[in-house]
Amino acid sequence: MVDGQLTASRPRTGPDAGQAAPHRPCARAPADAPTRYRTGKAHLDQGRYEAALKTLEPLAQPGARFARAADAAYLGAVAATRLKQWPEAEQLLNLLRTEYPTYPNMPDVLLLQGQVSFEQEDFDTALKTLALIPAEKLTPERENLKATYVQRIKDRNTWLRLLRRHPDDATLARAYADRLVTGGAYTDADRPVLDDLISKFSLDRARYTPRPRATRKTSYNVGVLLPFELADPSWQTQRKNQFVTDLYAGLRLAQDSLQRAGYPVQLFAYDTGADTLTLKQVLAQPELAGMDLLIGPVYKSGARLLARYAREHQIVCVNPLSEDGDLVLDNPWHFLYGPSTATQGRVAAQFALSAFGAGRPGVILHEDNKDDAAFATAYKAAYEAQGGQIGQLRRFNSEVDESLSAAFSGLDLPNTGHVVVFSDNRKAGPATFKALQLQPLAKRPALLCPGSWLNNTRLDLSQLGAPNVYFIHPKYYDETAPGFRRFRQLYLQRQRVPPSLYANQGFEMLLYFGSTLFQYGPAFQASLATAAPTPGAVFEGASYSGGAHDNQVVPVVKLSGLQLQVLR
Repeated sequence: MVDGQLTASRPRTGPDAGQAAPHRPCARAPADAPTRYRTGKAHLDQGRYEAALKTLEPLAQPGARFARAADAAYLGAVAATRLKQWPEAEQLLNLLRTEYPTYPNMPDVLLLQGQVSFEQEDFDTALKTLALIPAEKLTPERENLKATYVQRIKDRNTWLRLLRRHPDDATLARAYADRLVTGGAYTDADRPVLDDLISKFSLDRARYTPRPRATRKTSYNVGVLLPFELADPSWQTQRKNQFVTDLYAGLRLAQDSLQRAGYPVQLFAYDTGADTLTLKQVLAQPELAGMDLLIGPVYKSGARLLARYAREHQIVCVNPLSEDGDLVLDNPWHFLYGPSTATQGRVAAQFALSAFGAGRPGVILHEDNKDDAAFATAYKAAYEAQGGQIGQLRRFNSEVDESLSAAFSGLDLPNTGHVVVFSDNRKAGPATFKALQLQPLAKRPALLCPGSWLNNTRLDLSQLGAPNVYFIHPKYYDETAPGFRRFRQLYLQRQRVPPSLYANQGFEMLLYFGSTLFQYGPAFQASLATAAPTPGAVFEGASYSGGAHDNQVVPVVKLSGLQLQVLR
C-alpha cells in the first residue's frame, strides 16, 4: 500500500532498476537525459508524482533515443497510478510493451497493467493480461491482485461471463463462491454453479454451504458484544464505561418497544473486555453462531475481528459507534449504525453546492487524523465532481498551537465562497471564529463545521447563531419531538436518570435493525439497498440505499433564534 492506494507491485526505482531494453540504433539521446531520468526517479521516491510523470514520460518515447526509455515508461506509469490517472498509465504501459518487448521486467509491467485494467473496470482484459505473466513469476502478487479487485464486481452477469471466459482461474472461482455464500448473494438458482465450482476446484463444501435463511421467524436472537468489564468493579472502570452501560440500557428499552409492537427480540449480552483476547474467547462460544444479528464491539481492533467472524458465519454485524468507513469495505455482513466521516463529507459537499453555489472556491481544514482526512477527501471529490473548486485543503493538529495558527495563515478569505473546518477538538472552534471575525461581515465566507461545536462552552451563541454558520450534525435529534419525549419518559421511568446520547443511539439502533429483521429476515442486505429512508423515533432516520453499509442520513442544521433548524 502506498498513500492508501493498492499497487500491483513495488516499483523498482533503485540505481539498478531493470536494464535498458534493446532499442534500434539511432541518433544519440539528449545529453541531459540521464540527469532528467534520475530527477524523475527522485520525484517518484519522494512522492512527487506529478513532477515524476512530467519528467519521465518524454524520456519513454522512442523519439527520445534514451537507452533507459523502457524504465522511464514503467516508472512513469507507476507515477500515473499513484495519481489515479489510469488512462495515462495504460498508454505508457502499452507503449512499453509495443516498443520495448524484450524489457527484462515485463512481469512487473503486466502486473501493473492488470491493476490499471481492474481500476477501469475492464475485468476481462485485466485477467487476460495477468495470465500472460509466466507461471513461476509473481504468483502471490498476481493472485492477491485478482482476489482484491474481483470483489468489486457487483453484476451477476459479469461474474458468469468471466467464469465462462476464464474457466480454469481458481482465484476467480473461489471469489465468486465467497460472494455467493459469505457475500450474501446466493439464491436457490445459484446452486448448480456453486456445486460445480466446489467440485472442480476442490473447495471446502462445509464452508461453502449457505446458511439457511429464515426470512420469517417468530423471534430473533441478537448478540450484544460490548466491553462491560464486569470483572473490574472499581468506580474508575465503571465511570469510564458509563457510555457502554447507557448504550445497553437504550438497547433494552428498544427491546421492550419491539415486544409491545409484536416483534419479540431476545438480547444476549457478552462482555468482550478491553482486549482482543477476551473477544476471541467470546467468539469461540458455539451459541454465538446461532445469532440472527450481532451488535458491537466499540474498539477498532475488536471490530475487525467481529467483522471477520460475521462474514464467515453469515450473520449481519452492526458497529454501534464507529465512523470509519474502511471497517465495512468489501464485507457485505458488516454495517455501521451511523454515517462514516466519508459519507458526511460527501453529503456536506452536496449541501454546500446548493446553499453556497460554486462561484467562488471553498477551503477545507481538517484535523490530522484518518477519519477527518477521509471526510476532507470525500468532500473535495464530491464538490469538484459537481463543478465546484476547492482552493485549499489543509490539515492541522489542534493540540499544537503553531499548527492550528498555520492552518488559517495566508487564506484569501474575502475571495473564498465557504470554509469547512472538520474537527471535534474544543480548540478548533475558537480558532476558527477568531480568524473569520478578522474579516468584515460582508466579506466573511460561510462556515460549515461539526455539530459537536454546539456543545463547546468556549463558543457563545452569537458566534454559533451567526447567519452564515452551518453544522454537519449526524447525531442531531429534536428534544421537543413526540418520539423523543416518549422515549425520554420511558427511560426515566426505568433508569431514574435522563438518557444520554449513547442511550439514544442504542435505542434507535435496535429499533431500526430489529424491525428490519422482521421485515426482511436475517440476510437483509439486498432489501436495505433498495429500501426507502426510514424516519427515526429519536434521530432523523436511517438509510442504506444503493448498497451502502453506513447510514446515509446526515442532517445539516442551523441555529436560528435559539432553535436548531434542519436544512437537509
